[in-house]
Amino acid sequence: MNIGITGLGLIGGSFAKAYKADGHTVFAHDTDKSIMDFAVLSGAVDAPLDNDTLRKCELIVIALYPQAAVEYLNNTADKIPPETTVIDCCGTKKNVCSTGFQLAARYGFTFVGGHPMAGTEQSGFKHSKVNMFKGASMIIVPPVFDDILFLEKIKNLLAPAGFGKLTVTTAEKHDAMIAFTSQMAHLVSNAFIKSPTVFKHKGFSAGSYKDLTRVAWLNEKMWTELFMENRENLLNELDLFIASLTQYRDALLSENNDMLQSLLYDGKCLKEDVDRR
Repeated sequence: MNIGITGLGLIGGSFAKAYKADGHTVFAHDTDKSIMDFAVLSGAVDAPLDNDTLRKCELIVIALYPQAAVEYLNNTADKIPPETTVIDCCGTKKNVCSTGFQLAARYGFTFVGGHPMAGTEQSGFKHSKVNMFKGASMIIVPPVFDDILFLEKIKNLLAPAGFGKLTVTTAEKHDAMIAFTSQMAHLVSNAFIKSPTVFKHKGFSAGSYKDLTRVAWLNEKMWTELFMENRENLLNELDLFIASLTQYRDALLSENNDMLQSLLYDGKCLKEDVDRR
């Protein structure tokens, strides 16, 4: 298979390494020439992705920020062959899928929204890994939901990455869910770390502190774009969280042991129920 990848950061670099390790030909593009040169020298990429090599690709993976992904689609759509499948990896789906589906219908190629549920708090090609996606879930937003053969084709195209599961959804549901499962975690972690106590915690912290603050170390440019694109869903989750925190604060402020114990018990039971499902 010939695969084209635009954007050689953590996600794009990991796709390149996985497909190359599986014996496929990898064409890639990154605006940073030094990264491109290193990717070729390291053996993760065979050659640049340009107008000529793009026409050879059965699969094109767009591993860019949402606005850049939309720009890439607008600038490249008329050069993509009808037999090619294009999958993006953006953390929000509504805008990129709207553009992708419209352009695919106009020019005849296939567009599928995608979001790999894998990564680290670190970014860049140097942190990409050949097994980044092994066993992970890949969320896809297909143009049709009732075509088993089409979904099987997408599964086969993505097989070299090693995903353990394909989760099929709509762009709207994806963005609503991801506001809770991903964006809130990054926002809360980033806000939590801002206590002045953070400079005094050594010797007083263990796993819970490490778990909660891991994703405070984030790519602020990317996450600002993701948060703003999904701000309505994120604001809804944030308001719910603030309301919940206020209950805990009220219990502490009023020295209400029963109320606090009840809140803690409810949270524990909810976590147990979620984990059982």
